[in-house]
Amino acid sequence: MEIKKAEFLTSSSKPEHCPDATRPEYAFIGRSNVGKSSLINMICNKSSLAKTSSTPGKTQLINHFNINDQWYLVDLPGYGYAKVSKTQIKEFKLLIDAYLRHRTNLMCLFILVDSRHKPQKSDLEFMHLMGTWGVPFVIVLTKLDKLKASEKENNVENYKKALLEEWEELPKIFITSAEKKEGKDEILSFIEEVNLQW
Repeated sequence: MEIKKAEFLTSSSKPEHCPDATRPEYAFIGRSNVGKSSLINMICNKSSLAKTSSTPGKTQLINHFNINDQWYLVDLPGYGYAKVSKTQIKEFKLLIDAYLRHRTNLMCLFILVDSRHKPQKSDLEFMHLMGTWGVPFVIVLTKLDKLKASEKENNVENYKKALLEEWEELPKIFITSAEKKEGKDEILSFIEEVNLQW
């Protein structure tokens, strides 16, 4: 798939304010500071489509992007650590939960995890919750350029082992680097394939 058009569409503070569910939709989520905005910009080949920040918790609304006038890419607020109040964290959670449970055109959720760290409890718990709710998801390992070749392999295997403790079948795993533009073609090919089911 070639992205010829990628533009910001709207930000929503409630799921019911999101655009009409008339196109397939793919949402991206992860713990704060996982490199979500950088990955979205890399996939869409636009350096400033999603706002990047060194401050965790920058994304605070449901952000929709129009891709090729055919599907929506959605940037969701992160979960886990963020420099915001407990009240805001609770509001984020309610917003994300409502969106994920009721958005009828959500084809797949991309859960981003930082490849430099061991499997995090918050990530594994979130994946378990998605399984409970029946939300289809894939895993995206980010920041692979920060690791040595041997570390890459070990860290990917560690994630697979941690997941197999609970899952009978592993979800699809994408290995990415926004810095080196790795994983872009694989993700776009996957989306193109899933769009055929729409």
